[in-house]
Amino acid sequence: METGSPHNTGTTGDGSAEPVWIGLPPGLLRMRRLLLVVWLGLLALALGLLLGLLAGPGWAAFALLPLALAAWGWVLLGRNWRSWRYAERADDLLISRGVLWREETVVPYGRMQLVEVTSGPVERHFGLASVQLHTAAAATDATIPGLDPAEAERLRDRLTELGEARSAGL
Repeated sequence: METGSPHNTGTTGDGSAEPVWIGLPPGLLRMRRLLLVVWLGLLALALGLLLGLLAGPGWAAFALLPLALAAWGWVLLGRNWRSWRYAERADDLLISRGVLWREETVVPYGRMQLVEVTSGPVERHFGLASVQLHTAAAATDATIPGLDPAEAERLRDRLTELGEARSAGL
């Protein structure tokens, strides 16, 4: 199963190892693209019918705008999906995301208070789950969306275990 492309670039100049990055599974991209097409397709249909009936067939061409938006969103969703990745290091978890504005969150294991796996009805239908990390500082709360449920549970268990071990040393 392909989960994106892990990046292992070896060592840095000071000899420390680079983290091994893990991308999100393609199921998240499929789910988001399907939702985009369904909602904007329904909007285009409703807009076309309303404008066609109320203003005339010429105005119904404006129903193509949501379809153009869907095409643009299709590309943007792919870029956003490729930008998400995470890495487990010895003392913390790294989460990186963002296309224009790159955001990298570092969550120390010892500061984690709660790690939960969530999966809404749409996520469950696509066989996906999210891992949400809660810390004492609300600014460092983080989420990893769209994981396979088995990987989400493995990550939750590992992070909880590492968090308990690190917080016991405080």
